[in-house]
Amino acid sequence: MNILFLCTGNSCRSILAEAAFNHIAPEGWRAMSAGSKPTGKVHLRSLALLERERISTTGLYSKSWDDLPIVPDIVITVCGNADKETCPVYLGSALRTHWGVDDPAIVTGTEEEMNAAFEKAYRTLRTRIEYFFDSRLGELIKNKSPSVQQKLDSIGTSITG
Repeated sequence: MNILFLCTGNSCRSILAEAAFNHIAPEGWRAMSAGSKPTGKVHLRSLALLERERISTTGLYSKSWDDLPIVPDIVITVCGNADKETCPVYLGSALRTHWGVDDPAIVTGTEEEMNAAFEKAYRTLRTRIEYFFDSRLGELIKNKSPSVQQKLDSIGTSITG
């Protein structure tokens, strides 16, 4: 199963989600990330956080959804709602859900405040991804259960970091 984490810039949230997902995913699952308007670079705080978590950053780069190597089975948008950010809409046959996370890249303030914003985004995504696997949602997806969409959607609204 192929998961696409999608946002606008593909420099922070979708990158963190891709790396965390691939770090804990069982065999047969693969995540990728992309943006509708990629920044062209991964945010340095994202890379530093992943390295602190001992998650590989090899192969991570900011890319367009036009450059995907394969068609995803599930698309998870991770754009936040608080800053009135517009999420891209994926127009494929994949299951689609939204797991909104505020953009840590727009946070200003002290180093500690900016790092805390990245940490919060990462923890929220990581908790949701862990729940995705712990809840045996993967089995429902593979078995094409009719309750899959509702369960995917509920992760984005009820699971926090």
